[in-house]
Amino acid sequence: MEASDTLGVVAAWIEAHCVIPDGDDVGRPFELGAEQFAFVVNHYKIRDDVDSRRLVKPVDAFTFRRSQLVRAQKWGKSPLIGAFVCAEGVGPVVFTERAQGGEVYDCRDFGCGCGWEYEYDEREPMGRPWSTPLIQITATSEDQTDNTYDALRPMIDKGPLTELIPKTGEEFIRLPGGGRIDVVTSKANSRLGQRITFAAQDETGLWVASNGGHKLARTQRRGLAGMGGRSIETTNSWDPAQDSVAQQTYESQAADINKDFQQPPANLSFRNKAERRKIFAFNYRAAPWVSVDAIEAEAAELLEKDPADAERFFGNRIVAGSGAWMDAKKWALKHEPRIVAPGTAIVLGFDGSDVNDWTGIRAETLDGYQFTPSYHGGRLTIWDPAQHDGRVPRGEVMAAFEELFDTFDVARAYFDPPYWQSEISELEGRYQGRVFRWETYRPKQMHAALERFKTDVVSPDAGFSHDGNPTVATHIRNAVEVARNPYPSYLIFKASETQKIDLAMSSVLAHEAASDARASGYEQVESKVVVFR
Repeated sequence: MEASDTLGVVAAWIEAHCVIPDGDDVGRPFELGAEQFAFVVNHYKIRDDVDSRRLVKPVDAFTFRRSQLVRAQKWGKSPLIGAFVCAEGVGPVVFTERAQGGEVYDCRDFGCGCGWEYEYDEREPMGRPWSTPLIQITATSEDQTDNTYDALRPMIDKGPLTELIPKTGEEFIRLPGGGRIDVVTSKANSRLGQRITFAAQDETGLWVASNGGHKLARTQRRGLAGMGGRSIETTNSWDPAQDSVAQQTYESQAADINKDFQQPPANLSFRNKAERRKIFAFNYRAAPWVSVDAIEAEAAELLEKDPADAERFFGNRIVAGSGAWMDAKKWALKHEPRIVAPGTAIVLGFDGSDVNDWTGIRAETLDGYQFTPSYHGGRLTIWDPAQHDGRVPRGEVMAAFEELFDTFDVARAYFDPPYWQSEISELEGRYQGRVFRWETYRPKQMHAALERFKTDVVSPDAGFSHDGNPTVATHIRNAVEVARNPYPSYLIFKASETQKIDLAMSSVLAHEAASDARASGYEQVESKVVVFR
């Protein structure tokens, strides 16, 4: 990243002022690893169009309102967040203007006598400290906040920052200018509504509705907005059935969230020891302080008791616990994107809603390639009511169907009828013999369709593949099995009200339509496809 793109002074300031908080190298300068450095400069990235003369608040200069860092256990998230807290407390994190070239950030101008200086390049963003920094280190339990706070205190006490911050208390740290650093949990109701300039939110993969995590996140963001502050989430990977704050952040479509989540190759098995070592080599490649042998020992022991937790914590993968319908890794392995040519024989699957759940169309070729089709110049056939004034745009959906029937040789289209009976009747009349109602509330038929789909996804020998659409992947991860009589029948449901599964249902219906089309002897038009390599 060019110097003109970010407050590069922050990364340099951290390395000049923060120290390693523990271990054999305690007290030595804290040098950012490559991934840590990238995360810092991205968090402080400045918008290209920023003109300091037009800014209402300095926060408006930043590309990202908040950031999320997802890394494996022991990677070093807590010391990095400790460094962020130091910088947000007394470092040059508030954008002022772009440099003409040659300007200098001098610590002595801000009460620090260490003598450190930083010379700005031309057009490089310049920074200053907050006048009154108000910082909260946050988690849902005291044990979790201790991870960051216990790294922060020696980072200050054993380095040059002790001159600026002479006393680090057990419960809070007083900062120059009347600022402070507080440790807050979801139980601290009196502090949660405070206006703050920075929040370090730890282990948001464990922040769920039942422990107050959802409310905690919402309340803190309101407090940050009032001060023009920003936040950083750090977490291990999460259980997609729990609807954690980390999952909500990662799945958010907001463009002003910086998400840094690097997952190991999906084809590597965590259960295979040799492949597990390759996963660890990937996850800890930028963390030379980590002993892979020690990680292997911890992971192997945890595998015996809770394999899903082991893979989440040390494999840095989104892994569902008990009750998950589909193995997300198996789904990812069937990602083989193609371009499907006009005139190709396909089928369609449709699951619709009105004002709450999503509406989506999935397509599948008769040779087993499933994809989300597009209409009207590239719009995907996925509709979130929240993006359409709270209601699915039925006219757009019907226009999309008309374009798909005109573009492809649609052999069959399966529709789940609720909320869309009138529209389905219209399509049945227009495309006779190709539009069918397929009720997903029939337990026997739905269970069979779910099993057929899952079998063809997880089987390495099946010819099924898909386009890798991220919304579909999320909806499939969100689905949990709920048992129905007679055993072993089941249906799939949302893990929580906010975790949608509509595109998973559309995918199942499309696959069922493709299977039935093949069984009926429908003659497939040769599919002219381009395979991406």
